Amino acid sequence: MKRTLTHLADGRELIYFDRDDGADRGAVDTRELPARPVASELRYDPLTEEWIAIAGHRQGRTFLPPADECPLCPSSPGRLTEIPAASYDVVVFENRFPSFSAQIGDYEQAGGLSEVRAGIGRCEVVCFTSDHDSSFSRLSPEQVELVMEAWADRTAELSAIPGVEQVFCFENRGAEIGITLAHPHGQIYAYPYVTPRTKLTLGAAERHRDRTGRNLFADVLAAEREAEVRVVAANEHWTAFVPAAARWPFEVHLYPHRRVPDLGGLEPEERRAFGPLYTEVLRRLDGLFGVPMPYIAAWHQAPVNTGRDLAYTHLELFSIRRAPEKLKYLAGSESAMGAFVNDVLPEEAARLLRVVVTS
Repeated sequence: MKRTLTHLADGRELIYFDRDDGADRGAVDTRELPARPVASELRYDPLTEEWIAIAGHRQGRTFLPPADECPLCPSSPGRLTEIPAASYDVVVFENRFPSFSAQIGDYEQAGGLSEVRAGIGRCEVVCFTSDHDSSFSRLSPEQVELVMEAWADRTAELSAIPGVEQVFCFENRGAEIGITLAHPHGQIYAYPYVTPRTKLTLGAAERHRDRTGRNLFADVLAAEREAEVRVVAANEHWTAFVPAAARWPFEVHLYPHRRVPDLGGLEPEERRAFGPLYTEVLRRLDGLFGVPMPYIAAWHQAPVNTGRDLAYTHLELFSIRRAPEKLKYLAGSESAMGAFVNDVLPEEAARLLRVVVTS
């Protein structure tokens, strides 16, 4: 693998990840770009003890442009994009409209009980392929390995930024999810705090360890592998299963069989084994109703400074589609109270996914 660091016209970093060590990455971004926005402000909610990012500059971000104006495609004569090169394998660059960044501005206190501080951190875009019309499910095993190399590289680099407490790699796919760009891509957030979901799961893991002396995530995986009824697919190094208490109509978790705190801890053979299993799961989702399945795919990794002895890196994938023409909307119970009601029995969801023909 070849890794090449360069910069865009406004100073943002861009990194090429190539399978070919001889790839020429000398293309220069010649666009005239506006100054980079300052970091969002974080406001503390004393009722939930959570930080909320206020990022007004994101209102102006690019929204569903036509394919011939896609900013994630390679540049071509007469059409310059975020990627200066005429072709690429995998590219990572700083988001032009970030929720968190190192561009610190001036922030006034909001008054009341809400503390305000700078949204220090970083947000990056990960382009999985230069093919605008492709999808993650159609990536080759070698291409998935390269994406995983990029995820692991960025996790390590972003974790070293002063003030960053957690690194989150994820993909939003489908108009129903609310994507703003159709090109196959994901994002990475480097948060200046530990996220609420991670705090909850690590708290549960700590209490489980205090009671049993064992790792909660490892016990969940072992129980699902033993029960088998919710397992969708598996190989030597990974198992994909629908969790027993799934919140979403179609939700699949993918666990490596060996606990590591973050993606950088995976061995080469574990990274190689991930792609074939994961793309199989994605194809099963797409084949379920005969239409591309909208989904969110979220890597759960250990925070930078806390809980690393408790965390267990894994991917959680879920879709809001519950039937061919029906979506699950977060209505009163879910949105206001955080109390989920799932319309699909997890065991049935796993069965439906298992019987999908993928080839």
